[in-house]
Amino acid sequence: MSLISIVIPNYNGSAFLKGCLDSLQNQTMQDFDICVVDDASTEESLQSLVYSYPRARYIQRTVNGGFSAAVNDGIRATTAPFIILLNNDATVASDFVEKLYKAIEPRPSCFSAQAKLVSMYNQTLIDDAGDFYTTLGWAFARGKGRSVADFIFRSNVFAACAGAAIYRREGFDKIGLFDEEHFCYLEDIDIGYRAKLYGFYNFYEPTAICYHAGSGTSGSQYNEFKVKLSARNTIYLAYKNQLPWQKVVNAPSMWLGRIIKRSFFAKRGLLEAYNEGVKEGKAFIRTPEAAAHKVNFTSQMHSRSFEIQWEMFVGTLRRIFNF
Repeated sequence: MSLISIVIPNYNGSAFLKGCLDSLQNQTMQDFDICVVDDASTEESLQSLVYSYPRARYIQRTVNGGFSAAVNDGIRATTAPFIILLNNDATVASDFVEKLYKAIEPRPSCFSAQAKLVSMYNQTLIDDAGDFYTTLGWAFARGKGRSVADFIFRSNVFAACAGAAIYRREGFDKIGLFDEEHFCYLEDIDIGYRAKLYGFYNFYEPTAICYHAGSGTSGSQYNEFKVKLSARNTIYLAYKNQLPWQKVVNAPSMWLGRIIKRSFFAKRGLLEAYNEGVKEGKAFIRTPEAAAHKVNFTSQMHSRSFEIQWEMFVGTLRRIFNF
């Protein structure tokens, strides 16, 4: 059994996957295997490409279930005590695996450790230095578009970006896998939030370097599919993870957040997609399927919710003042 399994979800990623796999071939730490999960791509099968790499295996899904379903299949199909999730549109430094492992292994309460995601096309700029969540209902990537030199220190983060992060399997055993109702977008914030409720924390490791193209599957930073699904999942995320008192406290901020988002997307011709996503989110949280995924709060989780609420408030300040 390998110490680490690297799970790479793929959907129509032929333009990127070879580069991703190539970057894993000369790692300073070699005790890992690779599992590529194809999420019912419409492109020609990449099975022959994957099997040209000795460490790799290939899983072919017949129905497109989104990021969450694809990585869950990969996690279930592997047995290593640590799992790295890596986007297909990413390449990594030669010590990427080693640095992530050394970040999480000595920290038994650490659920996930995220790499420093650097823009593939401008390697002086950050793509993601840790994900945060706000009382506005927004999640955001810390540091996006800023200099890589500004994010050289290790720190706790609200959640790890699942595009390049290592996870502790014992954590999944305790809190469950990614919520497939999210399909994609905010599923990593959701699982990071859930981990915190269970007493874990999430970490940013700046010495593990990943070069990320970004939007390799969705095709652009803003499009109707992404805007609609993200808006829907924003509603669902708060519904399933927050206690009633939090929803009351956060209601004014959430309302303000939606006003700002509507103005933002109206200028980009995406207001209808955003409004439809909010409508779908409100409808979905009234269903038995949504109720089945609500966190079953224990007394310890109630106390941890106060700490999380404070983190969300600080996250709002981070977003406003860009620190």
